[in-house]
Amino acid sequence: MKLFTAFVAVAAGLTSINGFAPNVAFKTRHFASATSLSSTAVDMKSSLATAANEARGLAMDSIAAAKSGHMGLPLGAAEVGAVLYGDQMQYNPSDPQWMNRDRFILSAGHGSMFVYSWLNLAGFDLPMDEVKNFRQHHSMTPGHPEFPNSEHNTPGIECTTGPLGQGIANAAGFAASEKMAAARFNTADHKIFDHHVFALCGDGCIQEGVSHEAACFAAHEKLDNLIVLYDSNDVTLDKMADYTQSEDVGARYEAVGWDVTTIDGHDIDAVTKAIADAKASKNGKPTMIICRTVIGKGIPDIEGTNAAHGEAGVKFVDASKAGLGLPEDDKWFVSDGTRSFFNDVQAKNKAIYDDWQKTYTAWKGSNPDLATQLENGLAKKQPSADEMFAAIPPMAAPAEATRVSGAKIINNIAELVPTYISGSADLHGSTRNYIEGGGNFGAGGADKTYAGRNLYYGIREHAMGSIMNGFSYHGIFTPSGSTFLVFADYLRATIRVAALAELGVSYVFTHDSIGVGEDGPTHQPVETVSGLRVIPNLDVIRPGDAEETVGAYVASVDRTDGPTALIFSRQNMDQMDGVDVDTRRQGVLKGGYVAKKETGALDTIVMASGSEMQHVMKAFADSPTVRVVSMPCMERFDRQSDEYKESVLPSSVPSSGRFAMEAGVSAPWYKYTLGGKVVGVDRFGFSAPGDIVMKELGMTAENIKAVVGK
Repeated sequence: MKLFTAFVAVAAGLTSINGFAPNVAFKTRHFASATSLSSTAVDMKSSLATAANEARGLAMDSIAAAKSGHMGLPLGAAEVGAVLYGDQMQYNPSDPQWMNRDRFILSAGHGSMFVYSWLNLAGFDLPMDEVKNFRQHHSMTPGHPEFPNSEHNTPGIECTTGPLGQGIANAAGFAASEKMAAARFNTADHKIFDHHVFALCGDGCIQEGVSHEAACFAAHEKLDNLIVLYDSNDVTLDKMADYTQSEDVGARYEAVGWDVTTIDGHDIDAVTKAIADAKASKNGKPTMIICRTVIGKGIPDIEGTNAAHGEAGVKFVDASKAGLGLPEDDKWFVSDGTRSFFNDVQAKNKAIYDDWQKTYTAWKGSNPDLATQLENGLAKKQPSADEMFAAIPPMAAPAEATRVSGAKIINNIAELVPTYISGSADLHGSTRNYIEGGGNFGAGGADKTYAGRNLYYGIREHAMGSIMNGFSYHGIFTPSGSTFLVFADYLRATIRVAALAELGVSYVFTHDSIGVGEDGPTHQPVETVSGLRVIPNLDVIRPGDAEETVGAYVASVDRTDGPTALIFSRQNMDQMDGVDVDTRRQGVLKGGYVAKKETGALDTIVMASGSEMQHVMKAFADSPTVRVVSMPCMERFDRQSDEYKESVLPSSVPSSGRFAMEAGVSAPWYKYTLGGKVVGVDRFGFSAPGDIVMKELGMTAENIKAVVGK
C-alpha cells in the first residue's frame, strides 16, 4: 500500500523524483484514500507530471545552448503549465487566432522558455528547431515573448511581456475586452464569447506598482473571467524575497476584492482544482491562485535559491536530467507518450472548437449586422481616411482649444468606427474625450454596463496604458485613453511596449505646454512632447487648429501598425481659415505641409506645430519671401518620400534661412532647421496666467518675427 500511495503522489505531482515533498497534512487531505482516484485520473496526472518534467528538460537544454536565459520560472512552474495546456485551457493550435480561445499571458516574461516549451508540446506551429534556436537572431523564440509583429510571429504568444507587472495589467485589459465583447455580441440564443484569461506572474510583477493599479481596476469592475497564477517561490533576482518584501500578498488582493487561494504549485491535483474552481466562479471576483513553488525545481544545486533565477544552473543541467527521468544525452527530449497525450488534448479542444463554430455560424446567420461589426473589428476594417474626412463636416470653429475641437471629433470617429472605445484616468471633464451616447463600461450600476464604450480608469495612468494594450492585443476593439500630457511619463513604459508590439492604440494628451498657466511648472510640460518623439514607431501629433485636429484623430484611427499620441491644448488658438480645409487635414496625414506659400523668391522657411502655428501665420502673413510650414507630426513627415519632403523643405534654403518655433524643448527641430535658429522653451515654466507665461518665454508672433528678421 505504501508503494502504491507513493506512486499516486508522484503521478499527481505531490512529490518529484528529485525529492521535493510538500506539507504532509496537505497531501493527506487530498489523497487520504487511494481508491478515490480513478485509473483515468491517475493516467491524466501521470501524463501531466511526465510532461512537466519534459518541459523542464526543454527549458534546460535551450537555455544551456544559448548560454543565456532564465531557468527559475520554467522549472519552478512546470506543473502549472502542464495543467493549463494539458487540461484546463481551451485553444486550437491549428487556429491560434480563434476568437473564443482562452488567453495565456506570461507576465514574468523573462521566463519565456516556459511558454515556448508548452506551445511546442501543445502542438502550436513552433517547431523544435525554433525551441533549440532560443534567443538567436531571427528565431521564433526571442528572449522575452513578443506579440506577432513585423519582426516576430510566434503562434500562441498573446502579448509582449518583460517589463514586470505590465502582464497582469494586460490581462486585466484582455478580461475587460472579453466582457465587452460578450456584452456587445452574445445574444440570448447564442453565446460566442465565454473564455477566460490566465496570467502567470512572479514576485517582481507583484512588487511593481502597475500590477496593483490593475488589480484594483479588475476587482472594482468585477472581472471574474481573470485568473492570475502567482508563482510564489520566495526569491527575487538579487536576494531572497523577504529581503525586500514582507507584506501578505494574498490579504492585499483579498482586501481589494479578489478571491485568493493558496496551493502547492507542484501538486497537480491542487493546481487543477484551483483553476477549475476559478473558471466556475461567477461571483464577480477575479481570482489569484498563489502557487507555492520551488524556483529552479529539478536542479538540486540551485533550486530554491536566487541563483536559480538566471542561467547559473546551466553547468548542472546534464547531471540533473537523470534525476527527472530524462535521458542525459538526448537533448530536447519529448517522449512518444507525451506527444500522444497532447494529440488527445488537441482532439478534445478541437471538438470544443467545432461545436463553437456551429454556434458562431448560427449566430452570424441570425445577427448579420453584429457579425459584420465584429469581423470588421477583428480585421481592423474601417472607413479609409478619405472616407472619414468626407463624413466629418468642416469644423467652422471660432478660436478654441484643440481639446475642445477633439470633443466633437471623437464622436464623429465613434460613429464611423463602432469598435472604437475611449477612456480616461479620472479626467474626462478636462480632456474632453467622452463618447456621447456610448455608455460607461463597468460592472452594473445605474449607468455602467460591460457594453459601455467609455472606461473610467481612476487615477491609474500606468494601468490605463497597459489595459489599453490588453484591449488591443485581444483584437476586437480600438482603444484610446486620456490624461494630461505632463503625466504621460506615468504610462511611458506601456507606450514603449505598444510601439514595440505595433499596437494601434491612441493616447489623448491634453494641456500640452506652458500655456497651462496657473498650475505652474509641475503641470506645464516642456520636455514631454520631445520625450515622446524619441520612442520608435510612436506617432506624436500636435495639431495647430480644429481641422488639423480632425486630421490627427483620423490619422490615429487609420494607423494599425503602431500607437499615436495626440497632443491637445488647453488654451484657445486661432483657426487657420486662410488654408484650405482639405489641405490641413491631408497635411496632418503627411506629417508636415506648406500652410503659407511664399509669393516671391523663397529665402526663408519658418516651421511650427500646435498653438505656435497661429503666431507664425500672423507674423509672416505679409512676408512674400517667407514660407510657413506646419509640422504637426515629425514621424509621419519623416516617412514621406524624398520628393515630398523636398517639396516642403527645399534644400535650396540653407540653415541661415530656416527657423522653427514650439513651446517645448528645442532639440528635435534642428534636424529640419539644419542648425538654424529654434525658438523653444529649454527651461521649466512658472505659475501665472497662460498668456503671460507664453509671452515671457517668447511664444509670440512679435518674438518670432524679430528672431527671423523679416
